[in-house]
Amino acid sequence: MGQDNFTPQKRSSTGGGGGGGLPTTNNAAAGGGRTRGFPGMPRGRQIHKTFNNIKITILCGFVTILVLRGTIGVGNLGSSEAEAVNQHLIEETNRILAEIRSDSDPTDPDEPPETEINTNITYTLGPKISDWDQQRKVWLSHNPEFPNFVNGKARILLVTGSPPNPCDNAIGDHYLLKSIKNKIDYCRLHGIEIVYNMAHLDRELAGYWAKLPLIRRLMLSHPEVEWIWWMDSDAFFTDMVFEIPLSKYDKYNLVVHGYPDLMFEQKSWIALNTGSFLFRNCQWSLDLLDAWAPMGPKGLIREEAGKVLTANLKGRPAFEADDQSALIYLLLSQKDQWMDKVFLENQYYLHGYWAGLVDKYEEMMEKYHPGLGDERWPFVTHFVGCKPCGSYGDYPVERCLRSMQRAFNFADNQVLDLYGFRHRGLLGPNIKRIRNETVTPLEIVDQLNIRRSAHGKSDSQS
Repeated sequence: MGQDNFTPQKRSSTGGGGGGGLPTTNNAAAGGGRTRGFPGMPRGRQIHKTFNNIKITILCGFVTILVLRGTIGVGNLGSSEAEAVNQHLIEETNRILAEIRSDSDPTDPDEPPETEINTNITYTLGPKISDWDQQRKVWLSHNPEFPNFVNGKARILLVTGSPPNPCDNAIGDHYLLKSIKNKIDYCRLHGIEIVYNMAHLDRELAGYWAKLPLIRRLMLSHPEVEWIWWMDSDAFFTDMVFEIPLSKYDKYNLVVHGYPDLMFEQKSWIALNTGSFLFRNCQWSLDLLDAWAPMGPKGLIREEAGKVLTANLKGRPAFEADDQSALIYLLLSQKDQWMDKVFLENQYYLHGYWAGLVDKYEEMMEKYHPGLGDERWPFVTHFVGCKPCGSYGDYPVERCLRSMQRAFNFADNQVLDLYGFRHRGLLGPNIKRIRNETVTPLEIVDQLNIRRSAHGKSDSQS
């Protein structure tokens, strides 16, 4: 797409209208702030590198002691005491090495020094594109082998991901594996493509904001995709049969779980949830991303934007700007510009809050069946507030992991049922056979309608 050497660009805010008119700082902060656009390495990074050099020097000292001890011994120390000293030195060495790895500067030494963002310039995701619908239409007509509709269904790309570094604890990585396995299963059964990202495409938009540059890049790189579906790594599909009713959204470009009364009457900061939402691949979506991103750059901009969001959204605690609050604020403050293309979905659980669901799975299995997608059999169970990959969270780790295991097994049973197996319980990994092999296995396949989809031809639609 001609963007191999793409770097985030900044363009001046034009004020009012369009997508660049949102205030991201308080007036007092904006007036008294200083420009942070000077080149060279920031002082904080210089200090950081100095500390790393000190750690390496200490490490070399420990290694030297180990070498000398192995060569000439440790004086009058007894064998057991010497062994203890040796073990202590090894542990200290490993600890320092771990600290150096975790604190290391990820910057490529071949890259020029990074300049800090200028807070007086509106941040953008990239060059302003104004004719994406026309570009995409021409591309689709020239590439019929990549249609945006397949078998009568819009082509969907599910996008999820996790940070590039390992989790703080091994069990976190294990549950990330369960989460992606769950998503792969659903996508395989429903003919959906999937992308798992582990790269930060924009240094400024880290954390929960990282999805924005990723979604934009995928839209521009995959014009054959009609819908980009973002899903957090801590969200699980728990109805493996339910399919999103895409025909319901023919006139809309953004589908997100939310409630109009919370949005427009209460102006609540939890009026919608950005842990699972769909963006149509079109000019409107690119414009919304451009308008959404300016509150996201880390540091002063994000901190000051957080104050604006807390002042304007009911119930929001005081913390830096997050993508969900920023989207709510954007849709409220520029309602006439955006809301006619936004569908706030609450007829099924595009996002289902886990705390009210996971302990009801047995009751659901007794009374209902997959394919409903609502409170009777939730489409998505989202573990908001659980951070199994991090070192902190809003809920006890044990409760979160236990609940995530239940959600995984609840969903996995629907997949294993295709093969004649099921988990013995919702908390354990062991499985059991639930039906015997037959000489007519296709009869079972026909009965289990989980993979059946509407028939139709492949074509491109604009």
